[in-house]
Amino acid sequence: MTNETTIRRATMADASSLAAISLEVWLHTYIREGVNAFFADYALEQFTTARFEEILRDGNETVWVSQNAVGIDGFLHMSANSQAPVGIASDLEITTLYVQPRHHGRGLGKALLKTGLQFCRDTDQPSTWLAVNAENEKATAFYLANGFERAGETHFIIGDQAYPNHVLQFRLNR
Repeated sequence: MTNETTIRRATMADASSLAAISLEVWLHTYIREGVNAFFADYALEQFTTARFEEILRDGNETVWVSQNAVGIDGFLHMSANSQAPVGIASDLEITTLYVQPRHHGRGLGKALLKTGLQFCRDTDQPSTWLAVNAENEKATAFYLANGFERAGETHFIIGDQAYPNHVLQFRLNR
């Protein structure tokens, strides 16, 4: 991570940037063979300024952004009171960790993750968990290399479609 980048809590003024990054990263990661209406409708419904404003107003949601000299290039979103789909002692979920693809390899994801894990420690959580698409080998490898372990499997549901996800956890009291 360069000296130009800082990690800070997101503000309402960041909502549109969070929506744009979400669209960019989600489409880049999961839509590889052309965009159809099924996925376009999902992405355009989920990744909106209004949705992020809602998240930022919710006391159970915490968002940090990676801010460079020009703007936001990544973010970490954590949700409290989010029950894991498998037996995990924590209800603190890493909902989203997105970094713009052109900024991969600069340590932004690791810096955001470190901030989130410190938040877990500061709030006395025994662990945190996340779900990652089973086909996203790069993301799975990133989390495993940063101390997460496999805890089970679940599915991500879009409409009537189900996509296998790994459930990973990071134990803070090791």
